[in-house]
Amino acid sequence: MATLNPQLLAILACPACDDRPPLEWCGAYLVCHQCRRAYPIRDDIPVLLVEEVMPLEQIEPPPPSEPAQG
Repeated sequence: MATLNPQLLAILACPACDDRPPLEWCGAYLVCHQCRRAYPIRDDIPVLLVEEVMPLEQIEPPPPSEPAQG
């Protein structure tokens, strides 16, 4: 699992959003909940390139489904 310096994480912001919201550390990704993009962390280095981004839906597990009522 990736490790990040908390001071670095505190100053990182989403490069794709105009108002530069903060990023949240989620395992091997830095996530922007505003635009729902996930930036990979490789060799403990955040890759904040829009070309490398993944949609948040691709890294989040789907919510558990409700049991069918009948």
